[in-house]
Amino acid sequence: MNKNQVKGAAKDIAGKVQEKVGQLVGSKEQQVKGLGKQISGKAEKTLGDAKEAIKDAKKHP
Repeated sequence: MNKNQVKGAAKDIAGKVQEKVGQLVGSKEQQVKGLGKQISGKAEKTLGDAKEAIKDAKKHP
C-alpha cells in the first residue's frame, strides 16, 4: 500500500462524513463539499492502485 492509496481512502471517508453531517444539518454546501472530497479521494486511491500495479508488474515480468 502506498501513500496515494492511504491518502485517497482517508479523503473518501472524510468526504462521506462531511456529506452525512451536511444532510443532518440541512446544508447542501457541506453535502457538495463532501461529495467533492469523495471524488478526489477515489481518484487519488485509483492513482495509488495504478502505481502499485506497475510496481508489481516490474517485479514479476
